[in-house]
Amino acid sequence: MNDTFASYPSAGTSVSFQTGQGGLPMLAVWTPASVAHIYLHGAQVTHFQRRGEQPLLFVSAQSQFAEGKAIRGGIPVILPWFGAREGKPSHGFARLHAWQLSEIRTLPGDQVRLVLRLPECPEAAEWPQFEAQCAVTVGDRLAMELSVSNTDPARTLDLQTCLHTYFAVGGITQVEVRGLKDVGYLDALENLAPKTQTEDPMRFAEEVDRLYVNTPHAVEITDHAWHRVIRVEKEQSLSTVVWNPWIAKSQRMPDFSDDEYLRMICVESGNMSPNALTVAPGAQATLRVRLSTRPA
Repeated sequence: MNDTFASYPSAGTSVSFQTGQGGLPMLAVWTPASVAHIYLHGAQVTHFQRRGEQPLLFVSAQSQFAEGKAIRGGIPVILPWFGAREGKPSHGFARLHAWQLSEIRTLPGDQVRLVLRLPECPEAAEWPQFEAQCAVTVGDRLAMELSVSNTDPARTLDLQTCLHTYFAVGGITQVEVRGLKDVGYLDALENLAPKTQTEDPMRFAEEVDRLYVNTPHAVEITDHAWHRVIRVEKEQSLSTVVWNPWIAKSQRMPDFSDDEYLRMICVESGNMSPNALTVAPGAQATLRVRLSTRPA
């Protein structure tokens, strides 16, 4: 097990600034129940681990920790668009900028809440004016809240948001995903062909890239290798993506090792087309996700 508790206090809660990989600033958070790492770059959680458990999140050993580059793993914050756009960075520009820490607060139950705000970005000039903040709560479970406010006095904000979570697993062929039976999805491997999932649970033996629509409910990942169940609960989210690149795509990605598909599964929560958001002037859209574990 990757034991990140050795240098941390055994009781109480604490937050410290540290120099992370690539020299990027990182917040290390520890509580009596867990440890988390949050990079200002992209407001990205890269590590969460409960005491006595394997890490919850996967980060590629080949990930680039550098300004202007996306971190491959953890929980990338995706906005204001999802996926590819010609001449634009994939999954929007928010994950490529350093966010600003605006609040640290302790909560009941030995929890710590941190709030980060997206600074002004040159890429946002062509968009209606908006403000974004990401709150991370660390305790016995990990919770995130992504809020986007349309501050433009006249224009609506057409928006896609996603918390693109990479989960660490003991072995992808021993993973089952439940909660998506009879749900419609768009198959990205077949030009977004509309389909309906019939299998339950969902198992993995090849590349999978599916965008499930109209899915406000929780999804569970059973990891038989590590004998645990990961529960993904969410609010104000109608889209769920399940992704594993498998062999060929892993070999094509420069920031991903050839065999790392064996140790991860993405189950992403958000509001992506056709569940994209339209936020009126003065209104706010908030996406909440809670991640917890229990023995399998």
